[in-house]
Amino acid sequence: MFFALLFLQIGLSQEKEETGKEEPQPKEVDSLAQNMEGEGITFEEVAKRKSINPLAPSKAAFYSAVFPGLGQIYNKRYWKAPIVWGAIGTGIYVYSYNNTEYKRARNAFKRRLAGFTDDEFFGRISDEALEGAQENTQRDRDLALVITIALYALNIIDANVDAHLKQYNVDDNLAVDFQPYIDVNPVTNQPNYGMALVVKF
Repeated sequence: MFFALLFLQIGLSQEKEETGKEEPQPKEVDSLAQNMEGEGITFEEVAKRKSINPLAPSKAAFYSAVFPGLGQIYNKRYWKAPIVWGAIGTGIYVYSYNNTEYKRARNAFKRRLAGFTDDEFFGRISDEALEGAQENTQRDRDLALVITIALYALNIIDANVDAHLKQYNVDDNLAVDFQPYIDVNPVTNQPNYGMALVVKF
């Protein structure tokens, strides 16, 4: 079988050399190109469009996760970075302030429970008020922590979504238009008048 296939191959190649012509290969048809040509879009117009970077949203999210606001700078939304820094910085400040006040109230309350009367609030704040201040500052501290974590996550989501939206195709071939239309009601056979929203992609 090996020799038979070998002789068959040699015979076919000699026949091609003798004729000097190769059989025409079927031309591949690009359906996307046909659709674009049918809609009046040339290859030059497509080439001018900005290429899409599928990794851009992931990079923007990663940069914002490493350092808040860096993803917004990567997306060239420079005005958003100070807002991110201000929001997260405020959350960190409020958390730190309440944590300090909570520790002060807790330490003073613990010393009073131990029988000491030398804390910084003695004579000015009662034991009940000191215990209430400890609970309030702890609640405010925990709330500030939750809000700061939410702002941090929102910063990452914003960078990711913004990177996705930046790559949307918004060239002149996209259009939104309102057009009047007339429709006939099949039951009453009366014309219905209205407006239609036409979106061209």
